[in-house]
Amino acid sequence: MLQSGKNAHTRGIKVIIAGAGGAAHLPGMIASLSPLPVIGVPVKSRNSIDGWDSVLSILQMPGGVPVATVALDGAKNAGILAAQIIGASDKCVLDKILAYKEGLKVKVIAASEDIKR
Repeated sequence: MLQSGKNAHTRGIKVIIAGAGGAAHLPGMIASLSPLPVIGVPVKSRNSIDGWDSVLSILQMPGGVPVATVALDGAKNAGILAAQIIGASDKCVLDKILAYKEGLKVKVIAASEDIKR
């Protein structure tokens, strides 16, 4: 974990997603070692307090060691957020995010129309 966190940026990695359950410290440990953005995914595990210990341990990081935190078991949103971060400097990824968001809009409008009928 130490070497991976310290050297991730030298291997071309742009964003790190780290998940952990219980009193999760993996995202914070990685964030303390890496210059890259870290997205923490709190995971509800059998040894957790409904996942709240995971959420709080990832969310409550000290100043200088930020970890973006998504919802409990929110790996999908972590992936989308990572793509958005990368898309800020990669037009190909940005175009895919724009298409994905347009697809979400179309689904919401269609669902709304179904409800109205």
